[in-house]
Amino acid sequence: MNKIKYTAVLLLGGLLSLSSCTDNFAEFNDTKGAYTDDLQKYDNQTNLVPFSTIQKGIIYQTGVEGTDWQYQVIQNLVADMYGGFFHDMNGAFNQNNSTYSLNNGWTSAMWTYSYGNVMPSIADSEELNTAEDWPLYHALTKVLKVALLHRVSDYYGPILYDGFGTAAQTPQSQQEVYKRFFEDLATAINILKDYKGGVSFESADFMMPEGKRTPAQWLKFANSLRLRLAMRVSNVDPTLAKEQVQAALDAQNGGVLETSNETVGQYGIRNPLGGVSGWGEVFMNASLESFLKGYNDPRLKSYFNAAQDGRDNDGNITQTVAGVKQLTSIEGKFKGVRQGTGVGDNRYSTHSRTTITTSSKIIVMAAAEIWFLRAEAALRGFTSEDVESCYKQGVTTSFAQWDASGVSEYLESENTPADYVDTFDKNFDAKATTSITPKWDNAADNETKLERIITQKWLAIYPEGCEAWAEQRRTGYPKLFKVVVNNSSNTISTDDMIRRVFFNQDYITSNKPLYDALVSKLGGQDTGGTRLWWDTGKNNF
Repeated sequence: MNKIKYTAVLLLGGLLSLSSCTDNFAEFNDTKGAYTDDLQKYDNQTNLVPFSTIQKGIIYQTGVEGTDWQYQVIQNLVADMYGGFFHDMNGAFNQNNSTYSLNNGWTSAMWTYSYGNVMPSIADSEELNTAEDWPLYHALTKVLKVALLHRVSDYYGPILYDGFGTAAQTPQSQQEVYKRFFEDLATAINILKDYKGGVSFESADFMMPEGKRTPAQWLKFANSLRLRLAMRVSNVDPTLAKEQVQAALDAQNGGVLETSNETVGQYGIRNPLGGVSGWGEVFMNASLESFLKGYNDPRLKSYFNAAQDGRDNDGNITQTVAGVKQLTSIEGKFKGVRQGTGVGDNRYSTHSRTTITTSSKIIVMAAAEIWFLRAEAALRGFTSEDVESCYKQGVTTSFAQWDASGVSEYLESENTPADYVDTFDKNFDAKATTSITPKWDNAADNETKLERIITQKWLAIYPEGCEAWAEQRRTGYPKLFKVVVNNSSNTISTDDMIRRVFFNQDYITSNKPLYDALVSKLGGQDTGGTRLWWDTGKNNF
């Protein structure tokens, strides 16, 4: 086991700065005292050790206060923003990723922490938990590995998947990796659906809600993950997508997530999004404001807190923030920050912050997403389900998840997204990008139906920015506001928007063979403008 970890560090060492990401390594791996000598004396406790690290690594969190910045650079300054959910009001951040002047330290963080901290534990679990000796743990390892690494691949494209920490380790293209995702999920599903018991995972499980920490619930998660990834490849390989959709929804395979109380997440540990928000650095994205406000969406108050006008040190309203005069009052309203303005001050510091706190559960996958996936699958002819029914069930399940009322009225609403009006500068105003409504229209063409499905799915999967960004790139929906300032040196199109993040640029000098191998599998230049394999730029029906 130690050999695997040592080999992994050697392979990645010199290109990963592991000193900072392993400062809390003992605590990171020590949920519920997993590493104590006494616990390892009990039957199968050693086998459970890697799972703490793996589960925390999906939506990255060590569980230790003071490490929330790792999540910030991995996700909040990348996918959470590019997916249209959040924006940091901090002026210093407006000069980098926001304007497509990509910060290598931030864009490489998903790779750095996934491979530096999490993959060694996956390798340990793969070595310890063989299918013959520990089938349940073997299956769960495969599910968790796919849950983690599809996020990494959806950032970069080619990744390291098979043979991690061994001489056989070589980069694989995204097409190759997705094939392996489906193979591993199929293996896991076959084990889980036939599992008769013998050992338990409940003591190490903090991704399923209490009362649902069972192999049957993990089976639902595996099928749901299979469905998610099947739809991801629907434009580039519809035959594969249909095959995987039908396997995921085959009742004999154990079912998928369906109800609002089946949220897969990370329970009972610190939510890093709440930690970053506590610094005053997680604000509503202007694109999300446009849809939520335009729709008069009841979930708005569950997602964000109201904005305030500028105040002086005594709390008196001045309507001046960072020395910039407000053009209009925002007191008690919900206001977002537009991406790509390049503003160098903190004028947006009184805008709407997320309601997520450090005690909020970390959402990995919610059932509402699965209903929208089913709606799209039916729209594409992959199943015989009713598109409208699945769509409405997705909205209804999301409202139930967030304890929002008025879903019946919402589903009949013909409201449209609102124009964005910047609080300080009219040059940043933007017209609404679309007139799509919540109300279903059976007479609409397939492209319009898809836009409606994906727009509502986007609203429902908040605050999971990685999935939001991936699906926005795959389908083009929702239609987000474009950047005002593009500092990408012509490597990213303003109209096409950012398609991926580049590999760690330090590799060019520290590990040129690995860098060259990754780029060769990409099929294009290592820039933010190169489309991933599943990102065809067109919805094929």
